[in-house]
Amino acid sequence: MHTRLRTLVAASAAALALVLGGCAAASAPATTDPASTGSGTADAGWPRTIAHEAGTTEIPAKPANIVSTSITLTGTLLAIDAPVTATATTTPSDITDTQGFFSQWADVAHDRGVTSLYPNLEFDEEAIIAAAPDLIVVSSTGADATADQYEKLSKIAPTIVLNYGDESWQQLAETLGEATGHEQDAADLVAGFDKRVADVAAKITVPGGTANAVVWNGTSGQTAFAKPGGAHAELLTALGFDIVGAPDGADLSEKKRDDFAFLSIENATTALTGSVVFVISGDEKTAADLAKTPVLANAPAVKAGQIHPLGPTSFRIDYYSASQIVDTVESDFT
Repeated sequence: MHTRLRTLVAASAAALALVLGGCAAASAPATTDPASTGSGTADAGWPRTIAHEAGTTEIPAKPANIVSTSITLTGTLLAIDAPVTATATTTPSDITDTQGFFSQWADVAHDRGVTSLYPNLEFDEEAIIAAAPDLIVVSSTGADATADQYEKLSKIAPTIVLNYGDESWQQLAETLGEATGHEQDAADLVAGFDKRVADVAAKITVPGGTANAVVWNGTSGQTAFAKPGGAHAELLTALGFDIVGAPDGADLSEKKRDDFAFLSIENATTALTGSVVFVISGDEKTAADLAKTPVLANAPAVKAGQIHPLGPTSFRIDYYSASQIVDTVESDFT
């Protein structure tokens, strides 16, 4: 949906480096830029300009105090070892801890001293000001979206807006790595994860035919079908499954999403064509409820007993929840 043009080093900084280096640069020993490794504290490579959903933002120095108004993006910040100090938290539920951190990374956040920026995803400008951040990370989609506050936030600190609805966590990690100076951390994380996925894909036995990945809300609610190209479909495709989405025109959403289509139970009965069905944001009880629903009795996966829950934390995909999905698929299909 948007073009990712990134200027990693301001032209003026590059020109200045050439002037200061002069001829001596030719004989100077090679050095490693700490900012490029994600582990140093020097300002080499800064300022840098990041392109994002709301435009471009210049970040003057490597951030040391990042706040996230998007609990979904917080997981990726933690995974690349970026210095996130506070995050918006959601209402405690069966997919969070008691503080409202997502369960898949709550322990990591507590170990690093991350605090709740504000609870229940209720935007609090004063809390953000009090946190004195040097970078604010915002989502443009989902229940934790605060992109409509971009102008206010930009007056507090450099702010970037990302859309986790149309990008994988790996793509988000790349952008966040550039914005935080943790490029190498992001690259290493993605490479390690991709190797893990490839290893599991080579190990498991994938049933023939196609597969659906759905969020099952019962017969009285809408069923969300993962779209090919969305984060869930991309991960399951990488594991060897042929993910099919909903038929054209079946989506009931007023505002269409890039990752899910929302169907009535009537349309869900005809769209559930896969020989395997993955249940996103569901456990064994959720899968059993889908399997025993009379109007779905003739669905191929129901008849074959191929209903596989991906776990309660599998809706919001970050490195941690994606790793849990890979573990589940490995266990179910080995």
